[in-house]
Amino acid sequence: MTFKTFSRWNTILGWLVFLIALITYSLTVEPTVSFWDAGEYILTSAKLQVGHPPGAPFFQMMGAFFSLFATDPSQVGFMLNMMSAVASAFTILFMFWSITLLLRSLLKLNTEFKPNQGEAILASALVGSLAFTFTDSFWFNAVETEVYAMATLIMAVMFYLGLRWEQDMGKPRANKWLILISFIVGLSFGVHFMGLLTIPAIGLIYYFKNYKTVTVKNFIIANLVVVGILAFIFKLLLPSTLSIFSWTEVTIVNTFGLPFHSGTVVCGLIVIALFYFGLKKTRQKNFKIANTILLCVMFILIGFSSWLMLPIRANADVVINENDPSSARELLAYYNLEQYPKTHLFYGPQFTNQFSGLDDDKPYIDDKPKYEKDYEKGEYVIVNDYKGALTNYNNDHASILPRMWSEEHAENYVKLFTGFLDFEIKQEYRMQNELRSVVNEFKQKMAQGMIDYDDYSKFLTQFRQYLDVEKPSFGKNIAYMLEYQFGYMYWRYFMWNFTGRQDDIQGKYDMHGNWLSGINMVDEMVLGMSQDNLPSDVLNNKARNTYYFLPLILGLIGLMFLFNVNRKWFWVLIVFFLFTGMAIQFYTNVRPFEPRERDYSVVGSFYVFALFIGFGVYAIYNSLQKYTQHKLIVPGITLICLLLVPGILASNNWDDHDRSGKRTAHAMAIKYLESCQPNAILFSIGDNDSFPLWYAQEIEGIRTDVRVVNTSLFQTDWYIDQMKRKAYESEPVPSKLTHDKYRFGTRDYIMKELITQDTLDIHEFLNFVTSDNPKTKYKYILKQEGYTEADIAGMLETQQITRQALNYNYLPTEFVSVPVNKANALKNGIVKQKDADKMVDTLYMKITGGGLIKNRLLMLDILANNNWERPIYFTGGAFGDDDYI
Repeated sequence: MTFKTFSRWNTILGWLVFLIALITYSLTVEPTVSFWDAGEYILTSAKLQVGHPPGAPFFQMMGAFFSLFATDPSQVGFMLNMMSAVASAFTILFMFWSITLLLRSLLKLNTEFKPNQGEAILASALVGSLAFTFTDSFWFNAVETEVYAMATLIMAVMFYLGLRWEQDMGKPRANKWLILISFIVGLSFGVHFMGLLTIPAIGLIYYFKNYKTVTVKNFIIANLVVVGILAFIFKLLLPSTLSIFSWTEVTIVNTFGLPFHSGTVVCGLIVIALFYFGLKKTRQKNFKIANTILLCVMFILIGFSSWLMLPIRANADVVINENDPSSARELLAYYNLEQYPKTHLFYGPQFTNQFSGLDDDKPYIDDKPKYEKDYEKGEYVIVNDYKGALTNYNNDHASILPRMWSEEHAENYVKLFTGFLDFEIKQEYRMQNELRSVVNEFKQKMAQGMIDYDDYSKFLTQFRQYLDVEKPSFGKNIAYMLEYQFGYMYWRYFMWNFTGRQDDIQGKYDMHGNWLSGINMVDEMVLGMSQDNLPSDVLNNKARNTYYFLPLILGLIGLMFLFNVNRKWFWVLIVFFLFTGMAIQFYTNVRPFEPRERDYSVVGSFYVFALFIGFGVYAIYNSLQKYTQHKLIVPGITLICLLLVPGILASNNWDDHDRSGKRTAHAMAIKYLESCQPNAILFSIGDNDSFPLWYAQEIEGIRTDVRVVNTSLFQTDWYIDQMKRKAYESEPVPSKLTHDKYRFGTRDYIMKELITQDTLDIHEFLNFVTSDNPKTKYKYILKQEGYTEADIAGMLETQQITRQALNYNYLPTEFVSVPVNKANALKNGIVKQKDADKMVDTLYMKITGGGLIKNRLLMLDILANNNWERPIYFTGGAFGDDDYI
C-alpha cells in the first residue's frame, strides 16, 4: 500500500466509523429530557441562561446552535441530546486518526509501508475506535445532554493535535499546532475541565521528541514540568486573570466613582494592550520562545472568552440565573466554586473533626468577603461580617492526604473502613468518677456489640469536650484510597467497560453494581456467590452484560506490545491514562457513597485503553506476519477482532443503552405541573425533580403560571431575589422580607433559645426573628443569663464565641399558629366546597430541630403572606417532614 492510498483509506475509514457511531447514537438517543443535570443543560443552552458553577458557556452556545434545528419546542431536548451524539461520533473520528498516527509514529513510517502493514494499521484503528464506540460509559454519555460527551471530544481533539504537532516538530511553523492546542485548552474551560488532563501527555510528547537522550534527571524534571503546566493553567492563569479583573473592577468603581463594569472594561483594555506590545516587542527582538508563550497564553484567554456569556446573560436577569455572576467579582466566586464546601487534598481535617472541639490555637478563621452592588451609593459594598466568621478545624484531627474527610459520610467510613475508633478521657477530666463510669459502661457495650453507629455518634458528640477521639491513621486513609477511591470507584468502572457489568443498580458495597465477566468460576470468586439458579429479575436485567474478558485481553496485548516497541510512547499513554482516570478520583476525593455512579467522569481513561485495544490488533498481526504474508491475514484478524470485541460490546450493550423510548423525566414533570391549580407554588427538593420541571416550563412552555421553588437553592440570596420577581405568567412569591433581611451571611441559621412555651402568630414570629432590635439577638440572651459586657468581651478574646454569633437572631418559641382565611381557601380551590365544614380557624406548627435555616424561614414567610390565595404543593422525595415546612 502506497502512502497516498493509505491516506485516502485513512480518511474514508475515519468517516466510516464516524457514521457508524453517529447512526448508533442517533438510534438510541433519548428523545427528550432525562434526569440529573440534563434538564438544566438543555434549558440553559437553548435560552443561554446561567446554570450551576463552574458553568459550561461554550457548551451552551453550541447547544443554542443545535436547538435552532428543532421543529417545535418539544424537539429541543432531542436536538440537544443529538449534540452529544454528534460530539461523541466526532470523538470516534479523531480516535481513529489518532491510532493511525500513533502506529505510524511507533513504527517510524512516513512514506513507505511493508506488505499488509498499512492495512494492519487501518484495521487496528477500525477495531480500537469501534470498541470505544460501544463501551458502556461512553455510550451512556453520548445519548443525553451532558458536558461529558463534548469534554471527551475536546480531549480527543487535543490529543490528535498533539500528535500532529509531534509529526511536524522541527519544521517551520510547527508551533501553529501548539497555538491551536492552546485555543482548545481555553475552549475546554467553557465545557468541562476534563479536557485539560490531556496537557501532561502532550507535554511528554514534546519532551520525548526533543530530548533524544533520556536520563533519570531530565525524565523527572520533564514529568514535574508537564504537571506544573497543568497546575499553572488550571489553578493560576485563569483564576489569577479573574482575580485581577475582580480587583480592578471593585477598585476603579469604588475609588473613582465610575459606573459598574468600568473596571472590567479598563482591565480588558490593559490586557489587550499588554499582549499587543508584548507580541510586537518579542517579534522585533526575535524572541521566538517568548513570542510563542505569549501567543499560547493569549489564545488560551481567547478560548476562555466564552465565559463572557455568563455575566452578559446574568445582567439580562434571565429566569434561570444560578449564583448570578453578573460582575467580575461574582464571576470569580462562580469559577472558584465558593458556594461548595472546601475540600483538602494534601493536608486537612478528617471526619472525626466533628467529635473534637475547635482548634486551640486558631479556632476561627476569616471567610471571603462577599461584595454586592449598592446602586444607591454606586459602589461595591461588603455585606458579610467575614472576619473570624468560619470555624477552623482542629489540627489534632488533620493529616496528610485526608481521604476520609466528609463528616456527612462518617457513618459509612466507620461501618466499612475504620470500625469504631477508640477514645479516651482527656487528662484534665480523668479524676471525675461519674464521667469515668459513663465512659467505661459505654465501652463495655461496644465490646459486647450492643452499640450501633447512631449510639456511637451521639455519645461522642455529647461528651466531645471531655474526650480525645482517635483519628483515622495515615495507613487507614491510604487503604481507603486504594480500596474504595481507586478500587471501587475506578477499577470497578474500568471493568464494567472491558469485562462486563452485573446490573444498573447503584452499588454500595453490596450485591449490586459489580463487574461481571460471564465466566462463572471467576464471577463466583469475585461476588462470593453462586451464579447458578439466579432469579429472573437478576438474569433479565438489561445491564447484565458479559464480555468474557475479551476487550480487556486485547487491550492488555496492545499495552504489552507498546511497552516492548517504544517505552517513550508507553509512558506518554500511561500518564494520559492515569490523569484521565485515577487522578480524577484522587482530586475529587470521592466519598462513600456518591449520589450516583461516577463512571461518566473517568471515561477519558477508557478512551486511552481503547487505544491499547487498537494496538492489540496490530500486535497480533505483527506476531503472525513473521510466519505468513498471506493476503488474507489482515482481513482475517480484522474480522475476528471485530466480532470478538466491538461485536460483543455492541450486542450486549445495545438494549440497556437504547433510550429512544424513555420519557420518564418528561412525563413526571408534566404530571407534577398539570396536577397543580392555576397560579400555584410548587416546592421541589433537588435536581431530579427540579430540572425536569424547569425544562417543561422553560422549553415547552407548560404551565408557566406555576412557580417552581427549589428549596435547596432557597437558602441563597440570589435565588430568593429571583423568586420575588415575576417569571412568565407566574407572579412573584408572596414574601415581604426585604433583601437586607436575607442577604449573604444574614440569618443563615436562627438558633433556638426558648424563652416561652407560648404560641406566636406566624406574623409576630417572623417579625421577631427578622428584627434588628438588640433584644432579638443572642447577645441579649447571654445578658439575661447573667453575662456582663466584660464577660462577653472575654469570651470574644478567648474565641469561645464569634462576633457574628452575638448578632444571631433566635427563636423565642417553637410553637407557631397560622390563621386560616376560609373564604380565600374555598375561593381559590385550596379546599373543596364539600369539605368546608371540616375547616379549622387556625393551624398549629412546631419548629423541630435545633433551629431554623434560611430556606425554612422563607417558606414560613410565604405561608404567612400567601393569605390562602395561591395553592401550595410539594414534590415527593423528601427525607423528613421538615422539608415540607
